[in-house]
Parts: sequence; structure tokens; C-alpha cells
Amino acid sequence: MSRENKQTRSLQTELKTRAEQDGQDMHIEGYFAVFNKQTELWPGAYEEIAPGAFGETMGNDIRGLINHDSTLVLGRNKSGTLELKVDSHGLWGRVKINPNDTDAVNIYERVKRGDVDQCSFGFNILEESTEWRDDGTVKWIIQKIDLHEVSVCTFPAYEATGVQARHNVIAQHKDKQMQQRKHQLKARLNKQCL
Repeated sequence: MSRENKQTRSLQTELKTRAEQDGQDMHIEGYFAVFNKQTELWPGAYEEIAPGAFGETMGNDIRGLINHDSTLVLGRNKSGTLELKVDSHGLWGRVKINPNDTDAVNIYERVKRGDVDQCSFGFNILEESTEWRDDGTVKWIIQKIDLHEVSVCTFPAYEATGVQARHNVIAQHKDKQMQQRKHQLKARLNKQCL
């Protein structure tokens, strides 16, 4: 899988809104990623994020976006309007909503009503392992991530390039298995002919 391709992963979560007592500060908060939770990419192909995957990336300049749209910035960790932390459950975040930004207030109200309740994150894979299972399924465990953004999403989905790259890895693996079987069969046939 190409590590140069930016990936996105989605999570149905319990995003919450919170208004401070003075009524001035509004926040959207929740988990943008969860550890050790197997997600099915497609039938027979799974992925999960290992604890510690975000360990080296929290110092990045990370944005909080609406639907992965870089023109709809909700917050940014460098400016203090996006707070991110990792705990034993996953990557938790809180975005401070700008009351003068109509897009931000609109998404806050949609989350508050429950119309929008999903999130996603954009990243590059720096390190992963692959488990080829005896039942023919495969699972990737992402061990190190380069995080770029987190998003509040209406319809989060896996980015096509990432899924296609995973499909290519499986096709290559199956082809390699087939070549090994052919070689073993030829060796047995040659042995029997002697």
C-alpha cells in the first residue's frame, strides 16, 4: 500500500455539543478514532488502529474540518481551537466553535439535533502489519499514523484510493500463493515421475 496516499477513516460515534455556562463558548466533542476496534473495509478485509498509533503525530499542525473540506475549518490545534488527546479508548477531540462563523454554528446545531453524528480523520500510514488469516480473510493493524485532520461528517466513507490500494495488496498476495502452489505441485509431480 502506498504510504504517500492520504487516507481517511470513518467512525459512527457519539459526537456531543456543549455550551459553556455563560452561553458564549460552544464545543463539538467526541472520539475521532477508536483503538483495537476491527472495522470491515469490505467482506473479508478488516482494519484496526493499534494503541500508540497517534503517539508521534500529536504535535502536527492538525485541522478540524467539516466533511474533509479544507475550506470549512472548524478549528486548529496550533491556534488552540482544536484540542486533541489520546487515551486508552482512542483519539478524543474537542472543537471550539466560532460563533461568528455561520458554517461552524450550522454544523454545531446539526450535531446538537442529532442530524450529524459521524466523524472521520485524514492521515498517512507510516507503519502497519498484516495478518493473513487461515479462513482467507486479512486484517491490517495500523501501528503508526501521520495525522493531518479530523472531520465532523455527514456521510463519512473510506477514501477510494486507500481501499483500492488494499485490494491490490490482496490480489498480489493471492497471486503469490497461487505461484507457490504451482511450484509445490510441479515439485511433487517431478518427484513422482522419478
